[in-house]
Amino acid sequence: MTTNLNETFATVQAASRELALLNDDTINQILNALADATITETPFILVENQKDLTRMDKKDPKYDRLKLTEERLKSIAGDIRNVATLPSPVGRILKETVRPNGMKLTKISVPFGVIGIIYEARPNVSFDVFSLCLKSGNACLLKGGSDADCSNKAIISVIHKVLKKFNVNPHIVELLPADREATNELLHAVGYVDLIIPRGSSGLIKFVRANASIPVIETGAGICHTYFDEFGDVNKGADIIHNAKTRRVSVCNALDCVIVHKKRLADLPLLCEMLKDSRVIIYADSQAYQVLEKHYPPELLQHSTEESFGTEFLDYKMAIKTVESFEEALGHIQDYSSKHSECIVTENQERSVLFTKIVDAACVYTNVSTAFTDGAQFGLGAEIGISTQKLHARGPMGLEEITSYKWIIEGEGQTRW
Repeated sequence: MTTNLNETFATVQAASRELALLNDDTINQILNALADATITETPFILVENQKDLTRMDKKDPKYDRLKLTEERLKSIAGDIRNVATLPSPVGRILKETVRPNGMKLTKISVPFGVIGIIYEARPNVSFDVFSLCLKSGNACLLKGGSDADCSNKAIISVIHKVLKKFNVNPHIVELLPADREATNELLHAVGYVDLIIPRGSSGLIKFVRANASIPVIETGAGICHTYFDEFGDVNKGADIIHNAKTRRVSVCNALDCVIVHKKRLADLPLLCEMLKDSRVIIYADSQAYQVLEKHYPPELLQHSTEESFGTEFLDYKMAIKTVESFEEALGHIQDYSSKHSECIVTENQERSVLFTKIVDAACVYTNVSTAFTDGAQFGLGAEIGISTQKLHARGPMGLEEITSYKWIIEGEGQTRW
């Protein structure tokens, strides 16, 4: 049972003010030291991660997200180093003007202050969030799920050791207890926390949105479509569908539904050929089912239901929807998209332009796998999440997206009556 966390919140808020005293060189040194420590402490982190893994069924779609490996930790360390190479997002002059009365106005970027992150079985988030928050001058309160509690505690202990070596207040990052009471307190930490970012399932995001008393940026839930247009190239389509579906099924940019133009139904066997090796279960509508039933393993082919569409599978599963027209494809996406990542496969430039103009999503692709919706792939170093809303930030959120701004006004005694 969680005790009152207001003392923790107040301590983190006080520590956040000390971040303003750190220069960018020191921040970069800390990040590089953390990358080194991540490699050095890999055996310790993996042992703690294994404790979490033993409590989870390997068939659970969250298992892959929970799992850390030596290779994944090397990649995480690389992302931390990338963040260190990026220019600081703090103190950038966004606008500068002098008013007729001689008053000088400067609009500059500033940190939010304290950011609360709520996430599920994703221990890599602990590294990503801290590195981005440190670089942008934000303190962070991490609320991980119980599934990854041992992993998260190990990671935060490594971060705290590095901070202490640099004589930096370790309270700039704190891991909250992994229970629901802590989530509830964080959502209502008005006056202590400036922003909440949930990362996880649509259920988690809806809960946070409905219950938070603090501003929220929604991230995570990805119901992603790839529309194979009547003018699509079948080889490009097969590669894109295979990559978007099978690269990592447990991530939010993974493909959930292929929409195929009726005129290209005969190409479905080729479009789905590579999915067989990964044992992808296909939920096909009646027209697609008829075409695939003699070409796709029967134990992997099922008839779709209404629930097959608008589902984020996070598994080796995928729906197929047949449409009569380009307009019907747009309508299907409008009805079922989570506004995360959508793709069209077409060689028709006019169709591509219309698709990118009309489809309402954070990332809209033409002839490219949705697997690229990722902060590192977008050159952001790492990401704090993929925003699916429109207010403040949209798409992969890096350093710039976790800053706000303020106005600096300078004068020579001007007054207003």
